Parts: sequence; structure tokens; C-alpha cells
Amino acid sequence: MFHDYGYMVGMHAYWWVFWVVVVIAMVFWGRGSSPTRRDRAREAPHEMLRRRLANGDISVEEYEKRKVILDRDTQ
Repeated sequence: MFHDYGYMVGMHAYWWVFWVVVVIAMVFWGRGSSPTRRDRAREAPHEMLRRRLANGDISVEEYEKRKVILDRDTQ
């Protein structure tokens, strides 16, 4: 049988410390993984609509219809 008489107890403690440090590092590094998402403010609906018109995603008629709906909903 394996009898260490306390010889490996210290090594066992080091492994616990190692894994605790690994978990703490993962938690703290996981928080800052996406600084662009955290720093970027949420885009307002009117700004998004103007951006989509400028990119050519929607036509001027579609822009006007959606703008009327957004203006009606904000009043």
C-alpha cells in the first residue's frame, strides 16, 4: 500500500492552490473578454434607422414609413 506519512500533504495543498488560482483567473479574465461590447453604447432606434438608410439597407420610402412609426410610438 501507499503510505506517505505526511510527505505528499504539502504537494496536495499546492494543487488546491493551483486550481483555485486557475478558477479565479478565468473569472477575472472572462469579464474583460469583450471590451468593445462593454464600451459601445446601445444604438437608439432613430440612429439605427438612419444608419441602415445610409448603408443602403432600406429605401427612402421604407425609412419614412418606419420613422413615422417610431415617432408615433415615442409620443
